[in-house]
Amino acid sequence: MLEVGREKLRRRKLEGRITLQKGDSEKLAFADNSFDAVIVSFGVRNFENLEKGLADMHRVLRFGGVCVILEFSNPRTFPFKQLYQFYSYKILPLVGKTVSKDDSAYRYLPESVKAFPDGQMFTGIMEKAGFNSTQCIPLAFGICSIYLGRK
Repeated sequence: MLEVGREKLRRRKLEGRITLQKGDSEKLAFADNSFDAVIVSFGVRNFENLEKGLADMHRVLRFGGVCVILEFSNPRTFPFKQLYQFYSYKILPLVGKTVSKDDSAYRYLPESVKAFPDGQMFTGIMEKAGFNSTQCIPLAFGICSIYLGRK
C-alpha cells in the first residue's frame, strides 16, 4: 500500500511535501508535541490496543492541537439500523465473495464495526487517553462518525 501511495505522490508531484512511512500506532516515531493535527480514517478500529494508540496520538500533538478520527459506527435509529445490518451481514459478504473470491474480509468488517465502542463510549476512551472537548458527529444516518478531540 505504501508503494501505491508513493506512486500517486510521484504522479501528483508531491514527494517533497508528503512522506509515507510504516509505523506502530502505539509507538509513533515522532517527538512529543510535533503536530498541530493527527488524523485517522477507518483505522483506529483495527488498533491492537485502542487506548495506547490514542494516548500516543495525544503525545505527538502540540498543545491546542486537534485529533480527527473518521470511523464506522452502528446506526441506532429505525430503519437505518435494520437496513445497515441486513446490508452488512447479507449483501456485503455476497458481493465481496463474488468480486474477490474471498469473503473473509467482508465478514470481518461488520463484526469489527459491531465490536467497536462508538459514540459516547469512544469519546470516553479518547478522554481517558488525555483528549478534551471531545465530540462525536454522526454521518450518513450513523453509518460512520467523525470524532474530534483537543490536547
